Amino acid sequence: MSREWWLLLILLILNLSIVIIYLVWNLLIWCRENKPAVIMKAAVMLLCPVIGPLFLMLGFLFYKLFMGQAMDLEDVIFNKEKVETFMHPDEDMERNMVSIEEALAVTDKGNLRTLMMNVIRGDYSQSLSGFLMALNSDDSETAHYAASVLQEVLNGFRVNVQRMYKAALEEDEGQKQRCVELIEYMNPILEQHVLTEIEQRSMTERMDETGDLLFSLDQYGIGSHIYEILSMRNLEAGQTINCQKWCDRGAAAYPDTLVSYKCRLKLYFETKNRTAFFAVLNDLKQSEIMIDSETLEMVRIFM
Repeated sequence: MSREWWLLLILLILNLSIVIIYLVWNLLIWCRENKPAVIMKAAVMLLCPVIGPLFLMLGFLFYKLFMGQAMDLEDVIFNKEKVETFMHPDEDMERNMVSIEEALAVTDKGNLRTLMMNVIRGDYSQSLSGFLMALNSDDSETAHYAASVLQEVLNGFRVNVQRMYKAALEEDEGQKQRCVELIEYMNPILEQHVLTEIEQRSMTERMDETGDLLFSLDQYGIGSHIYEILSMRNLEAGQTINCQKWCDRGAAAYPDTLVSYKCRLKLYFETKNRTAFFAVLNDLKQSEIMIDSETLEMVRIFM
């Protein structure tokens, strides 16, 4: 075999060794990059000997030299241009509807009652906190409308939760799906805080128990939104230990998503844990995840 062929063979062996070391380091030891990205880069290095590794190495060096500096968060917050998306309203549906806050601002009792009835005609399931405000209205009939709506919705909610929780305990093929449906059903009511403090805490505990059951059934098949729901509702109920539990589980299941970072940041923000907050923030800055405006605002306030 000629000298050129020997050099080519040595070069290919060295290139293959680099690819193997890269895969072992990133998939088994470091485990910080997305697996698809690691496999794609390894394929480039394998199919393009010498050129592939040099290209990726130079790209990494340029990123570290010119793009890896510390982020100026205040500059990003105060100079970020907002992009607003305008959607045309459905005039036929919304012509006779107003928000509860606008209805309560009307001083004339006759018009106030009419406006309240227009509110009730629409989908008020997401506006229950507004009806809670209407209970303190000076007009007794308006307060009666609000009380009737809240009583009807919350009574139905309690009955449905009891029924769905009992069904979720039945061990069969559909048990996992019923647990997910119960958590998703409870969330819109609990996040509006229309229950009493004691009942809010009790319902949150019921949701947490359902989450634990779901986790025991299939911890790898739980969606990231379920981890977010369980983390946030426990945090709002003052259950910081349970919130930490779901934050840790969410971070383990979805380490490369913004949701897993935001839940932990909100937990440490509420508990005033600066050390843990900035540790998570530093991990977020080192990742390739885009930070949204809510996270930036939370960082600005905390700093």
